[in-house]
Amino acid sequence: MIVCKNISKVYRHAGHSKQVFGNVDLVVEPGDRLALLGRNGAGKTTLIKLIGGVEMPTSGRISRKMSVSWPLGFAGGFQGSLTGYDNAKFIARIYDRDYSKIRGFVEDFTELGRQLAMPVKTYSSGMRARLAFALSIAIEFECYLIDEVLLVGDQNFNRKCHYELFEKRKDRTMILASHSPPVIRQLCNRAAIIHNRRLIEHNDVEEAVQTYVNL
Repeated sequence: MIVCKNISKVYRHAGHSKQVFGNVDLVVEPGDRLALLGRNGAGKTTLIKLIGGVEMPTSGRISRKMSVSWPLGFAGGFQGSLTGYDNAKFIARIYDRDYSKIRGFVEDFTELGRQLAMPVKTYSSGMRARLAFALSIAIEFECYLIDEVLLVGDQNFNRKCHYELFEKRKDRTMILASHSPPVIRQLCNRAAIIHNRRLIEHNDVEEAVQTYVNL
Protein backbone atom coordinates (compact mmCIF):
# COMPACT_ATOMS: atom_id res chain seq x y z
CA MET A 1 0.00 0.00 0.00
CA ILE A 2 1.07 3.58 -0.73
CA VAL A 3 -0.45 6.39 1.31
CA CYS A 4 -0.02 10.08 0.45
CA LYS A 5 -1.26 12.18 3.34
CA ASN A 6 -1.87 15.89 2.91
CA ILE A 7 1.07 16.39 0.57
CA SER A 8 1.90 19.68 -1.10
CA LYS A 9 4.63 20.65 -3.54
CA VAL A 10 5.94 24.18 -4.00
CA TYR A 11 8.86 25.15 -6.22
CA ARG A 12 10.79 28.29 -5.31
CA HIS A 13 13.12 30.17 -7.63
CA ALA A 14 14.57 33.66 -7.56
CA GLY A 15 12.18 34.83 -4.87
CA HIS A 16 9.10 33.44 -6.62
CA SER A 17 6.95 30.48 -5.56
CA LYS A 18 4.79 28.14 -7.62
CA GLN A 19 2.48 25.65 -5.95
CA VAL A 20 1.99 22.57 -8.11
CA PHE A 21 -0.64 21.04 -5.85
CA GLY A 22 -1.68 21.17 -2.22
CA ASN A 23 -3.26 18.99 0.48
CA VAL A 24 -3.36 15.87 -1.70
CA ASP A 25 -4.55 12.62 -0.15
CA LEU A 26 -4.19 9.37 -2.09
CA VAL A 27 -4.23 5.67 -1.20
CA VAL A 28 -2.98 3.06 -3.68
CA GLU A 29 -3.81 -0.54 -2.84
CA PRO A 30 -1.89 -3.64 -4.05
CA GLY A 31 -3.06 -4.55 -7.54
CA ASP A 32 -4.37 -1.08 -8.38
CA ARG A 33 -3.67 0.35 -11.80
CA LEU A 34 -4.14 4.02 -11.20
CA ALA A 35 -4.22 6.56 -14.04
CA LEU A 36 -3.07 10.10 -13.30
CA LEU A 37 -4.80 12.60 -15.59
CA GLY A 38 -4.19 16.30 -16.00
CA ARG A 39 -3.19 18.95 -18.48
CA ASN A 40 0.46 19.75 -19.15
CA GLY A 41 1.95 21.30 -16.03
CA ALA A 42 -0.83 20.06 -13.76
CA GLY A 43 1.60 18.01 -11.67
CA LYS A 44 1.29 14.40 -12.88
CA THR A 45 5.01 13.84 -13.32
CA THR A 46 5.76 15.73 -10.11
CA LEU A 47 3.45 13.46 -8.12
CA ILE A 48 5.06 10.37 -9.64
CA LYS A 49 8.49 11.69 -8.69
CA LEU A 50 7.32 12.30 -5.11
CA ILE A 51 5.89 8.79 -4.81
CA GLY A 52 9.11 7.37 -6.23
CA GLY A 53 11.26 9.37 -3.84
CA VAL A 54 13.02 11.27 -6.62
CA GLU A 55 11.80 14.51 -5.02
CA MET A 56 10.44 15.30 -1.58
CA PRO A 57 7.07 16.93 -0.83
CA THR A 58 7.15 20.45 0.55
CA SER A 59 4.77 19.27 3.27
CA GLY A 60 2.84 16.12 4.12
CA ARG A 61 3.92 12.49 4.29
CA ILE A 62 4.21 9.55 1.89
CA SER A 63 4.18 6.03 3.34
CA ARG A 64 5.28 3.12 1.15
CA LYS A 65 4.51 -0.42 2.31
CA MET A 66 5.56 -2.00 -0.97
CA SER A 67 8.69 -1.73 -3.09
CA VAL A 68 8.33 1.12 -5.58
CA SER A 69 10.27 1.65 -8.80
CA TRP A 70 11.80 4.94 -9.77
CA PRO A 71 9.69 6.58 -12.51
CA LEU A 72 10.03 4.62 -15.74
CA GLY A 73 11.26 6.97 -18.41
CA PHE A 74 13.06 9.16 -15.87
CA ALA A 75 16.76 9.25 -16.73
CA GLY A 76 17.74 11.91 -14.20
CA GLY A 77 19.45 9.36 -11.98
CA PHE A 78 22.04 8.42 -14.60
CA GLN A 79 25.68 9.36 -14.16
CA GLY A 80 26.36 10.86 -17.58
CA SER A 81 30.11 10.36 -17.43
CA LEU A 82 29.65 6.62 -16.76
CA THR A 83 28.92 4.04 -19.42
CA GLY A 84 25.64 2.19 -19.75
CA TYR A 85 27.36 -0.85 -18.26
CA ASP A 86 28.67 1.16 -15.32
CA ASN A 87 25.20 2.55 -14.62
CA ALA A 88 23.85 -1.01 -14.66
CA LYS A 89 26.59 -2.05 -12.23
CA PHE A 90 25.66 0.87 -9.96
CA ILE A 91 21.97 -0.20 -9.93
CA ALA A 92 22.97 -3.81 -9.21
CA ARG A 93 25.06 -2.66 -6.25
CA ILE A 94 22.32 -0.44 -4.81
CA TYR A 95 19.71 -3.21 -4.94
CA ASP A 96 22.15 -6.02 -4.10
CA ARG A 97 21.47 -7.92 -7.31
CA ASP A 98 23.66 -10.11 -9.53
CA TYR A 99 25.30 -7.70 -11.99
CA SER A 100 25.86 -10.38 -14.64
CA LYS A 101 22.12 -11.08 -14.83
CA ILE A 102 21.24 -7.38 -15.02
CA ARG A 103 23.92 -6.83 -17.65
CA GLY A 104 22.59 -9.69 -19.78
CA PHE A 105 19.03 -8.41 -19.56
CA VAL A 106 20.07 -4.84 -20.43
CA GLU A 107 22.08 -6.02 -23.44
CA ASP A 108 19.20 -8.11 -24.75
CA PHE A 109 16.43 -5.61 -24.08
CA THR A 110 18.05 -2.36 -25.20
CA GLU A 111 19.80 -3.73 -28.29
CA LEU A 112 22.30 -0.88 -27.87
CA GLY A 113 25.33 -3.06 -28.58
CA ARG A 114 28.67 -1.25 -28.35
CA GLN A 115 26.95 1.94 -27.18
CA LEU A 116 26.58 0.36 -23.72
CA ALA A 117 30.33 0.80 -23.36
CA MET A 118 30.06 4.52 -24.12
CA PRO A 119 29.28 7.33 -21.63
CA VAL A 120 25.54 7.89 -21.22
CA LYS A 121 26.01 11.62 -21.90
CA THR A 122 26.73 10.66 -25.54
CA TYR A 123 23.36 8.87 -25.92
CA SER A 124 20.41 10.21 -27.85
CA SER A 125 17.14 10.69 -25.94
CA GLY A 126 15.83 7.44 -27.44
CA MET A 127 18.88 5.49 -26.31
CA ARG A 128 18.60 6.93 -22.82
CA ALA A 129 14.92 5.91 -22.74
CA ARG A 130 15.84 2.35 -23.70
CA LEU A 131 18.47 2.13 -20.98
CA ALA A 132 16.21 3.73 -18.36
CA PHE A 133 13.37 1.32 -19.09
CA ALA A 134 15.65 -1.73 -19.15
CA LEU A 135 17.23 -0.86 -15.81
CA SER A 136 13.80 -0.18 -14.31
CA ILE A 137 12.45 -3.62 -15.14
CA ALA A 138 15.73 -5.46 -14.56
CA ILE A 139 14.83 -5.07 -10.87
CA GLU A 140 11.51 -6.56 -9.76
CA PHE A 141 9.25 -4.10 -7.91
CA GLU A 142 5.79 -4.48 -6.41
CA CYS A 143 4.71 -1.10 -7.78
CA TYR A 144 5.80 0.48 -11.04
CA LEU A 145 5.64 4.23 -11.67
CA ILE A 146 5.16 5.05 -15.33
CA ASP A 147 5.40 8.38 -17.10
CA GLU A 148 4.07 8.50 -20.65
CA VAL A 149 7.50 9.67 -21.73
CA LEU A 150 8.52 6.00 -21.86
CA LEU A 151 6.21 5.44 -24.83
CA VAL A 152 8.86 6.51 -27.31
CA GLY A 153 10.94 4.83 -29.97
CA ASP A 154 9.98 2.43 -32.70
CA GLN A 155 7.06 0.03 -32.70
CA ASN A 156 9.20 -3.01 -31.90
CA PHE A 157 10.61 -1.35 -28.78
CA ASN A 158 7.12 -0.25 -27.70
CA ARG A 159 5.87 -3.82 -28.09
CA LYS A 160 8.74 -5.09 -25.94
CA CYS A 161 7.95 -2.49 -23.27
CA HIS A 162 4.25 -3.37 -23.33
CA TYR A 163 4.92 -7.10 -22.97
CA GLU A 164 7.47 -6.77 -20.17
CA LEU A 165 5.37 -4.36 -18.14
CA PHE A 166 1.69 -4.84 -18.87
CA GLU A 167 1.62 -8.56 -19.68
CA LYS A 168 4.55 -10.22 -17.91
CA ARG A 169 3.97 -8.08 -14.79
CA LYS A 170 0.22 -7.73 -15.01
CA ASP A 171 -0.17 -8.64 -11.34
CA ARG A 172 1.83 -5.60 -10.15
CA THR A 173 0.55 -2.30 -8.85
CA MET A 174 0.99 0.55 -11.34
CA ILE A 175 0.61 4.32 -11.35
CA LEU A 176 0.48 5.69 -14.88
CA ALA A 177 0.59 9.34 -15.92
CA SER A 178 -0.99 9.67 -19.34
CA HIS A 179 -2.84 11.98 -21.72
CA SER A 180 -4.27 9.08 -23.72
CA PRO A 181 -7.88 8.01 -22.97
CA PRO A 182 -7.51 4.76 -25.00
CA VAL A 183 -4.41 3.75 -23.00
CA ILE A 184 -6.15 4.56 -19.72
CA ARG A 185 -9.30 2.64 -20.66
CA GLN A 186 -7.21 -0.38 -21.63
CA LEU A 187 -4.81 -0.51 -18.71
CA CYS A 188 -6.31 1.15 -15.63
CA ASN A 189 -9.01 0.29 -13.08
CA ARG A 190 -8.94 3.63 -11.22
CA ALA A 191 -8.16 7.20 -12.11
CA ALA A 192 -7.36 10.51 -10.46
CA ILE A 193 -7.41 13.96 -12.03
CA ILE A 194 -5.03 16.74 -10.99
CA HIS A 195 -6.64 20.09 -11.74
CA ASN A 196 -6.30 23.52 -10.14
CA ARG A 197 -3.74 22.17 -7.65
CA ARG A 198 -6.15 19.53 -6.33
CA LEU A 199 -6.47 15.77 -6.88
CA ILE A 200 -9.89 14.18 -7.38
CA GLU A 201 -10.20 10.38 -7.43
CA HIS A 202 -12.60 8.36 -9.59
CA ASN A 203 -13.34 4.67 -9.22
CA ASP A 204 -15.06 4.76 -12.61
CA VAL A 205 -12.36 5.14 -15.28
CA GLU A 206 -14.78 6.19 -18.01
CA GLU A 207 -16.24 8.88 -15.78
CA ALA A 208 -12.74 10.17 -15.11
CA VAL A 209 -11.86 10.20 -18.81
CA GLN A 210 -15.00 12.16 -19.69
CA THR A 211 -14.37 14.66 -16.89
CA TYR A 212 -10.78 15.11 -18.08
CA VAL A 213 -11.78 15.56 -21.72
CA ASN A 214 -14.25 18.28 -20.72
CA LEU A 215 -11.80 20.29 -18.60
